[in-house]
Amino acid sequence: MLAGVLDVSTPVGRSFPGLRERLRDATAAAHRELDAQLSSFDLSDFSGYRRFLQASAGALLPLEAALIDAGVAEMFPDWPERARSSAIADDLGRLGGAAQSTVTVPPPLTRSRVLGTMYVLEGSRLGAKFLLKTVADAGDSRISGATAYLNHGAGKRLWQSFLAKLASEETCNEDEVIDAARIGFAAFEQAADRA
Repeated sequence: MLAGVLDVSTPVGRSFPGLRERLRDATAAAHRELDAQLSSFDLSDFSGYRRFLQASAGALLPLEAALIDAGVAEMFPDWPERARSSAIADDLGRLGGAAQSTVTVPPPLTRSRVLGTMYVLEGSRLGAKFLLKTVADAGDSRISGATAYLNHGAGKRLWQSFLAKLASEETCNEDEVIDAARIGFAAFEQAADRA
């Protein structure tokens, strides 16, 4: 680096790797395990898709409830645009199922734990884009008519705005953020086991 020239590759207040990278690395194994577990659900089959939604709801409902109890809307004023509990309940209703919590509600969430939980939920929204293709290709109108959960937030920049918030939280407890993300992945794994 030339003397007197600011190295703009390093974000102010953070050294590499950043929290996003540490989160990704710390949860990579759990993410792979969950992906493998969820791939056992046949989304092109009516009962397989319904079981997938029931498993997803089993974790999503208690995680979103914990976020609400922690005051997530104070950190994320667009929370009503992010919350997907109603969408998954509507989809399951269309398929003759019900959305129910099947895992233990996580402990009370601190501000840092809200970020870790949001990392898992917003990341799952990204994965939903890929699952939508399988559902669309199923050719079953009952399945394709129940995609509010998978399609939730399409066209919005929710992941990008989440990452901006994550980067701006300079005083967060990074260990708590990572721990909460691991708990979030574990909740989805447990719910999938019970579906």
